[in-house]
Amino acid sequence: MTYRNPPTTPRKSATFDDYTLSEIRRAAATGIYDIRGAGAKRKLPHFDDLLFLGASISRYPLEGYRERCDTSVVLGSRHAKKPIELKIPITIAGMSFGSLSGPAKEALGRGATLSGTSTTTGDGGMTEEERGHSKQLVYQYLPSRYGMNPRDLRRADAIEVVVGQGAKPGGGGMLLGQKISDRVAEMRTLPKGIDQRSASRHPDWTGPDDLEIKILELREITDWEKPIYVKVGGARPYYDTALAVKAGADVVVVDGMQGGTAATQEVFIENVGMPTLACIRPAVQALQDLGMHRKVQLIVSGGIRNGADVAKALALGVDAVSIGTAALVALGDNDPRWEAEYNELGTTAGAYDDWHEGRAPAGITTQDPELMKRVDPIAAGRRLANYLKVMTLEAQTIARACGKNSLHNLEPEDLVALTIEAAAMAGVPLAGTNWIPGKNGF
Repeated sequence: MTYRNPPTTPRKSATFDDYTLSEIRRAAATGIYDIRGAGAKRKLPHFDDLLFLGASISRYPLEGYRERCDTSVVLGSRHAKKPIELKIPITIAGMSFGSLSGPAKEALGRGATLSGTSTTTGDGGMTEEERGHSKQLVYQYLPSRYGMNPRDLRRADAIEVVVGQGAKPGGGGMLLGQKISDRVAEMRTLPKGIDQRSASRHPDWTGPDDLEIKILELREITDWEKPIYVKVGGARPYYDTALAVKAGADVVVVDGMQGGTAATQEVFIENVGMPTLACIRPAVQALQDLGMHRKVQLIVSGGIRNGADVAKALALGVDAVSIGTAALVALGDNDPRWEAEYNELGTTAGAYDDWHEGRAPAGITTQDPELMKRVDPIAAGRRLANYLKVMTLEAQTIARACGKNSLHNLEPEDLVALTIEAAAMAGVPLAGTNWIPGKNGF
């Protein structure tokens, strides 16, 4: 009789997992690197790795339905004659017309206005839909200069000089020809239907000294009325924040690698930059070292999803957060009701990231006239406003539980971390200990 060892279950490699194998095969077949949207999909230390310490004997909680918890914030009070006054500390990040459809841009403006917050133009210029429905509109001034003109700079309520983006710090974006319609081409002064790649750096300055000159130029154009933001991708947040402040910024925006993008190389998205959680404390420290914390406001973006994320960011020293991907989902992007059409594109609603192809079934990240008809900007704006309301209520609930009558009174002492990595990044103790990794040399 012949004896055999019992069969074992086949074991797949953790290094060469199914996705990695499929990418190798795709690269071998096409000779082209992969382009996609959305931010990093790999698991990174994030706000889920932090917990709040609610009030007990040592702290006195506030009654949730009887005691006020302030949510307002003023942005740009350092130099601007007309700083931005918001009812909530949650803003809408820059997402371009071209990447998004006209109805989607209108919906963002409507939702932000209903919520008492601001929205941002993104690359490619200012649309009338967005300006007409946004009470507070931030105009992005990007390396491409697409659609930029002095008239729109003056029509904006603030100007955001974009140096970098979380999904691609040091790199430019892409807009494929199928999304460059007649209107997009006219706004950007581009040929219709031809792929375009945005520049990775500004054409008329190369460093912080030049940035100071550029900021002064923008102030002169706008009669010193508009707050000037400087946005950087999460790479060297301490030095970038310090240099932006010294260049004269009213507000610094730091975007972590969970921040989305319409289209860039996947190898960029997954391997360049730092997690949002790792960016906050260095940026706050830079402001504190310069004596400018709360005088120059700090906005953080990249993977903000709910009120707990908002509260945790504010507790770490941020003045406001910005959302992009979450706002698109609130409008109706990646909605399972279009699952059959996502399947036809070779994907699923929850994973769709080929925004650059212009075939998004939800009609939000496309220039296809028929698909765009699926977006009702009034209804979508209300959905966004509902989402922002829930996020704000969630953050208030946490703040009251910590005994705070303002979201901006939350502090690092209200937090602990679940992992050593999160404790080190956020600069808060590991839960159950008083140990902050890296502090005092330990």
